Amino acid sequence: MPTGVHLRDVRQQLFDAAERVLLRSGPNGLTSRAVTDEAGCSKGVLHRHFADFDAFLTELVLDRAARLGTRARALRERAGAGTVAGNLTEALTSLFGPVPVAIVPLVTFRDELRARLRQARPGGGIAILAEITSAVSAYLADERTRGRITDAADLDSLTLSLVGGTHLLYTDHAPDPPTTEAVAKLVTAALAVAAPRPPT
Repeated sequence: MPTGVHLRDVRQQLFDAAERVLLRSGPNGLTSRAVTDEAGCSKGVLHRHFADFDAFLTELVLDRAARLGTRARALRERAGAGTVAGNLTEALTSLFGPVPVAIVPLVTFRDELRARLRQARPGGGIAILAEITSAVSAYLADERTRGRITDAADLDSLTLSLVGGTHLLYTDHAPDPPTTEAVAKLVTAALAVAAPRPPT
């Protein structure tokens, strides 16, 4: 491989290359050689910018988790508009895109990566799921202040049901992601206990 390739934004180009490898070959195929080959540079380029490969993967996961922030903000901005179930269904199908779904088993696959993520941020062992969980929890709290979620609802349990259930749908063995209808069915069932009761 060429050693003198000039990369304008080395970190992001390596992250993008790693993302392509991960989506194509899964966690087992994501090696430093595969990443640098995909980026068209030498392994030395990666090691000049990161202490080791796990340091690189830690920064990759944190970068991709941070990118979910825009979608999380969009969900919170929907509070009070549309329907709670519709907003959550749209957000969850967006937040559980191909890259986040591929990153979760990568983190599960590598003990050292999980350890470094926990050091990097509280509860960060599975940074992607933590980001999605925070987004859903904040949205539900916003909706509760607007009276669209009952005050008696256990928001922590409801959030876990929504995020965990959706994650299971997306990690099913089927080759295609779940349909929007399948996600909507799960969301509607989870919210059934949290909807305000009409006055009698």
